Amino acid sequence: MYKLLLVDDEYEIRTGLCNFFPWDEIGFEVAGQAEHGKQALDFVQNHAVDVILCDIKMPVMTGIELAEELQKQKSKIKIIFFSGHRDFEYAQKALSFGVKSYVVKSTKFSELVNVFKKVKDELDQEAHTAEPSAKEIPEEAEEAQNFYDRVILTIKNHIKEHYKDVELDDVAKLVHMHPNYVSKLFKKQTGQNFSDYLLSVRMEKAVELLKDIRYRTFDVSAILGYSNVKNFTRTFKSYYGKSPRAFRTNENLDRVE
Repeated sequence: MYKLLLVDDEYEIRTGLCNFFPWDEIGFEVAGQAEHGKQALDFVQNHAVDVILCDIKMPVMTGIELAEELQKQKSKIKIIFFSGHRDFEYAQKALSFGVKSYVVKSTKFSELVNVFKKVKDELDQEAHTAEPSAKEIPEEAEEAQNFYDRVILTIKNHIKEHYKDVELDDVAKLVHMHPNYVSKLFKKQTGQNFSDYLLSVRMEKAVELLKDIRYRTFDVSAILGYSNVKNFTRTFKSYYGKSPRAFRTNENLDRVE
């Protein structure tokens, strides 16, 4: 799923688009909402965003100003303007700042769907041929492999330090790569999916903590970032073939759960 940010100063429009447009059916998920361009700019500094659907006339920072600022930052985020009326001057400015499309709010539902399908096709193509944007990969195969090794080591170390709440988007931002590219690279280089590796780190940490009788199963669950102890217990049993309590029994640990 590609990440979408909705930007409009009208609450009803934002929530309507968020709740009633079939984003998941066309390959998108709403990562967040913003009331104006400045909020949107702050959001994209801290979250992975692939596409911004943005009004033009807004307080604090307009859609045009947002597009201009993102262009200055050489951002790869794709912008689609969603305006209450078509204005030739705005359309010209939009094109000059790399805006992908200019859609009038009164447009037919199917037309907006088609716009996003085209954007998704473009994102798919970019992800397929993606190269790290902030790094220059050496041409020699050995040097290139060394580069990939360093990237994977960076990702693994980050996961080991932040296993409680780390996500694919976090490590993608860390190594300056697209999340889809990171996912494919990690699988190719390690033979494991990102999620499987994260699970293995959490389960190894779970064993380490369960061997310390100061921690209850509930405590271990919270430390590892599980929303409730039942989810942790179920996952642990699926991974090791025994519950945390059974593991402690086998280890002759007497901590009362």
